[in-house]
Amino acid sequence: MLRSILVAASLLATPAFAETVTVKTYQGDVEVPATPATFAVYDVSALDTLDALGVKADGVLSPHYVSYLDGAVEGATPVGSFFEPDFEALAALNADLVIAGGRSSTHVEAFTKIATTIDMTIWEDTVGQGLKRLDAYGKIFGKEDKAEELADAFNAKLDETKALLDGKGKALILMTNGPKVSAYGASGRFGWLHTNLDLQEAAKDVEQSTHGEAASFEFIKDTNPDILIVIDRLAAIGQDGESAKKTLDNPLVHETNAWKNGQVVYLSSSPLYIAGGGIQSMNIILDDIQATFKGE
Repeated sequence: MLRSILVAASLLATPAFAETVTVKTYQGDVEVPATPATFAVYDVSALDTLDALGVKADGVLSPHYVSYLDGAVEGATPVGSFFEPDFEALAALNADLVIAGGRSSTHVEAFTKIATTIDMTIWEDTVGQGLKRLDAYGKIFGKEDKAEELADAFNAKLDETKALLDGKGKALILMTNGPKVSAYGASGRFGWLHTNLDLQEAAKDVEQSTHGEAASFEFIKDTNPDILIVIDRLAAIGQDGESAKKTLDNPLVHETNAWKNGQVVYLSSSPLYIAGGGIQSMNIILDDIQATFKGE
């Protein structure tokens, strides 16, 4: 079935574009159509940044999970999900460009047979790669000035947040999944919250895996972080279950400096977990941190 869709898509392919632009992607420099007339997006981080630039996609993945992007996907053609793209819908869109990344990056080769495709995964360096993606989208869609404005504003907020955290102590990043808890370190999935905010780790030897290291309440107590940074996975993916606040309302957690001093930061989980590296997502997370330390 997929083979026949790809063959049909190749017959619909449009002539080569007169104007192209070379941008940095996760797989190196790629030449893409400048200001593509029709394009599809299979990455929520990309949707986030494109929305901030005022660029609206013609085809979008579904579901997108992040409520602040509801307007960005309104009226667009659904073209499948992260893990199960609708190749038929994508071929019918006759897109000039497909933007993939992260969870959809495994389909890049198949997408390329339908249209020019870029892998805009954000992984090892959330802030650095996120700002590079912002710059690339600015070039592709003729929004360079807006991209520079957004980058400058974010960097200013990042500096402000670092200053706010200075002297507040060491941090531990936790993700809850109902009653289960995992810890993450500076080299892990959410490591930019340490490295880009100059936050020292309360636990130095946390396993650096995608899903973190299983953490007990005894581990949290013994680590005794000055700051707890918390992600609620169930909230991020819209599933019911025990909330992070309920899970961590535990006598052992109460003994930590973080709990005693009111330095527990509950992050907006969908933006971080689903749209990590998107320019709006990163700003939302900094706002969450600032709100906690300003007592808002």
